[in-house]
Amino acid sequence: MPELPEVETIVRTLRPHVQGCIITNAQVLRATSQHPLSVPLEDLRGCRIVEVGRRGKLLLMHLDATQAENAAVRKYKDLRLAVHLRMTGRLMPYAAHTEPGTHTRCILDLDMPPAQGQTSKDVLCAGETPSEQAKDELEQREGKAGIVHEGPRRLFFDDVRAFGLMLAGPSDIFERWPFWSGLGPEPLGMTKKDFIRAISGRKSAIKGVLLDQKILAGVGNIYADESLFAAGIDPRHKAADLTAEQAKCLLKCLQDVLNLSISQCGSSIRDYRDANGDAGAFQNTFAVYGRGGQPCKKCGRLLEKAKVSGRSTVYCSHCQS
Repeated sequence: MPELPEVETIVRTLRPHVQGCIITNAQVLRATSQHPLSVPLEDLRGCRIVEVGRRGKLLLMHLDATQAENAAVRKYKDLRLAVHLRMTGRLMPYAAHTEPGTHTRCILDLDMPPAQGQTSKDVLCAGETPSEQAKDELEQREGKAGIVHEGPRRLFFDDVRAFGLMLAGPSDIFERWPFWSGLGPEPLGMTKKDFIRAISGRKSAIKGVLLDQKILAGVGNIYADESLFAAGIDPRHKAADLTAEQAKCLLKCLQDVLNLSISQCGSSIRDYRDANGDAGAFQNTFAVYGRGGQPCKKCGRLLEKAKVSGRSTVYCSHCQS
């Protein structure tokens, strides 16, 4: 499942291709891919995507509904479209008239007004002149995905296992969605005091606390294992028993690991790709995740594998206490 760094990477790579676009049509090809609480996606025709962002593991598109074709939708002042990728979901922009694939669940047809269109220069370097090599690399990615920067295009939500979903609506609909209303704070924005307060008194294993989306939004198995190893903390350790110094160290390690993964475009283990169709690279630097039975990169002892809080966990019994 894409975690915080992967969703953040998708946000950053998708934004230049859809931000500013008008939704000209929407199709739901699999009914269960649209959340039951959602405003029907086809009612979003005429809405403009004004911002692409993230909340935890959710990708968010903030919409301007003032020109929506549906009169009821035009009344919404805080309309958003959330995409929960779950296990195998992908969001990919394609050229207009591209036919959907076998696992395409939803389609947004978009049109970028000329004044809103971004060039390869904007995408690559935020206003600086890109090198010829950078231009070539972007052209290769665009050619692979069929991406265009101006005019009409399509956004496909593909999902092999069909666990993902899309939900559109104003804030009152989002507040009725338990997953959304229960999300905890963003770990990258937490202070040490906030983190200590969030985990204090919790008798469950610290690994389980990190995975609890009501406590921290966006952390999954990969980054829980990696940050606990970096902090030298046994994942089975009760959260309530951590000292203040251990908690501060863990938060710093978690934030460092998340930021490092974002800088490497996330981790691609099986299905994850960014909006340009490219894989991440952070999996090449894993210290423990997925390495059970292999030598610890610090001490050389074999890494152990166990179930902690119901999740497969890899750790070093020598380096983590």
